[in-house]
Amino acid sequence: MENIKPFLSVVSPVYRSADSLRELVRRLGTTLSQITNDYEIILVNDSSPGNDWEIIRELAQNEKRLKGLSLSRNFGQHNAIFAGLQAAQGEWVVVMDCDLQDQPEEILKLYAKATAGYEIVLARRQARQDNFFRKFFSTIFYRFLSYLTETNLDGAIANFGIYNKSVIRSILRMNDHTKYFPAMISWVGYRRSVIDVVHTARPYGATAYSYRKLFKLACEVMLTFSNKPLKLVVKSGLAIAALSLLMIIYYIYLYWHGEIEIMGWASLILSLWFLAGVLISVLGVVGLYVGKIFDKVKDRPNYIISDSIN
Repeated sequence: MENIKPFLSVVSPVYRSADSLRELVRRLGTTLSQITNDYEIILVNDSSPGNDWEIIRELAQNEKRLKGLSLSRNFGQHNAIFAGLQAAQGEWVVVMDCDLQDQPEEILKLYAKATAGYEIVLARRQARQDNFFRKFFSTIFYRFLSYLTETNLDGAIANFGIYNKSVIRSILRMNDHTKYFPAMISWVGYRRSVIDVVHTARPYGATAYSYRKLFKLACEVMLTFSNKPLKLVVKSGLAIAALSLLMIIYYIYLYWHGEIEIMGWASLILSLWFLAGVLISVLGVVGLYVGKIFDKVKDRPNYIISDSIN
């Protein structure tokens, strides 16, 4: 019996990557045709300020298997990924960045591993081609996020991977207001494997992720995927109560030994500053979660598609 190849979709968010798009599409076509001729490439323009959308339209006119989506404004990388996943029809779906740091040729290895009985195959970057500070903060972020969300997240693994359509359906059913693809993939389960891939330096331009945006993303993800900060606040309150009890005992000791000259001054000042800081922190954490509830109640769409092609 003839082995029927599955339909394959590749989803890639696009932002300030006009210079790499032609090479990306060419290399994807060469690679995917070695698996099947029944494939589609979905490029999602996240309202890039450059001419990314014009190039996508130009490429799509000559390649009908290339689909283009353009968002009405910049909604962020992970919302752009979900826009592409909603449009994907493949039996298998590959998610990858468009800046050519993820090598299209590695899809062959991902697919080969998936056919061995896995529904998720993740690409782990062997030697990440980023500067020291970005790699350092990424490692800290993933370790902290893994602790808060009680999931196993690896800083060497980003979005690049191949996923069965059943996995994608499960991801799309998650109604989290803040979308973060790696954490969602970690949460849904399924049979999975990890393979090492080559990660290259970005050949064109620079990353659009500033440290400020990375910090904002980290806060959003931690608040969305975990209530552990609230538990940590409770534990901190108990620790403060215990510390306060020790301080009371200490000041009683000083009082009985006549070492306190101005009665109540030290304990009053320490209590005011300490408890004021704690209360502000607690209110801040609770306020952030209330803000997340407010965002969810508004139920606004995570993205708006303003234009499409093919």
